[in-house]
Amino acid sequence: MKIGLLGQFGSGNTGNDGSLEAMLDFLRASKPDAELLCICSNPKAVTEKYNVAAISIGGFVAKGRWFNRINKVFADVPRRMASLLSVLTGLRGADLLIIPGTGILDDFQETAFGWPFVVFRWCLAARLRNARVAFVSIGAGPIEHPLSRWFLTSAARMAQYRSFRDDFSREYMKGVGLDVSRDPRYPDIAFRLPAPASAPARDLTRTTVGVGIMDYHGWSKVNAGGETIYQTYIGKLSSFICWLVEEGHDVRLLTGDLRDWKAVDDVLAKIAASGSAFASDRITIGHGHSLQELMDEIGQTDMVVVSRYHNVVCALKLGRPTISLSYNQKNDYLLAQFEQAHYCQHIETFDVEALKRQTKQMLGDIDAVRLQIAKSNGSFQKKLSEQEELLLDRVISPLAKAKRHS
Repeated sequence: MKIGLLGQFGSGNTGNDGSLEAMLDFLRASKPDAELLCICSNPKAVTEKYNVAAISIGGFVAKGRWFNRINKVFADVPRRMASLLSVLTGLRGADLLIIPGTGILDDFQETAFGWPFVVFRWCLAARLRNARVAFVSIGAGPIEHPLSRWFLTSAARMAQYRSFRDDFSREYMKGVGLDVSRDPRYPDIAFRLPAPASAPARDLTRTTVGVGIMDYHGWSKVNAGGETIYQTYIGKLSSFICWLVEEGHDVRLLTGDLRDWKAVDDVLAKIAASGSAFASDRITIGHGHSLQELMDEIGQTDMVVVSRYHNVVCALKLGRPTISLSYNQKNDYLLAQFEQAHYCQHIETFDVEALKRQTKQMLGDIDAVRLQIAKSNGSFQKKLSEQEELLLDRVISPLAKAKRHS
């Protein structure tokens, strides 16, 4: 049995890679004889990290003067459709294509012919190869560009199994015309990753607040006001970090993507320029290059203030009280499932004084918050176990049986 796994893996985003890791763990434990193939952004990195065969999401590049002219007239569509042949070749012998987790059904920082087209093309190739398609615990919306919306909705319609990681995603896809009446809601599969065995020893006489830093320039990839959005965000977050130190707390900076390191440098430069020289020895820079490493970093905090979705996932999985500065409603819906919806602000409009009040409130009620998070975590694990049984019973085992009898 051959199973393909499609996603933006190996590109430096720890959340995407964590979703792949969780699915690989499940498949290797439940179907150890299955042939696994990852279709991703960086095959070499994925193969080295996860010991799985991998191929690129791209196809061959058609050449020739006349082809180039026709391709230009039709906005690059001929070249992209021509590459479907190499995609079909990549899926030779595949029985199932799984899209494991991630916010795959949105167009954040994407053009229509970026990932929306990639997902459509590979799902189409899978169906042409008579392979089944499964979207597992995915995030969806918003999808702002009409063509992106068509690509992603069409891809989702090709699936024999779909589950969404929150009500917002499910309702969004319903709103753009997808029949979701039989699509269940299950938590993000990254909640199934093992937690660190234990946190390193640290000074417990001071509270440590983890602060997520994101290279954020707005939702759209092409955004004239992107730099203004970014500089405003960096300035407010730097001010908040200085306040944390002034209040006597330690700060651990957290990231979720390789691109975030530029923002980390800019935050530190802003803090240095503010004259808060005393802050340098109270601020630690975390080096989480995977969700496992990110959980190690979060394990050394008492609470976190983060923006990236999988930073929120890791913090909640570890029972850490969490404040979200979100660029998408997915964070808000996730915190609502942990009864923490009142600890949310939007990344572009958050108020620093309100964030200070939220931090004081959370620290003052931290034991009760931890208890509620722990209760919700138990429910999440049960639901994810239920989905794994469902995938085996309705998707994977029937295919394996058919394969034996073919």
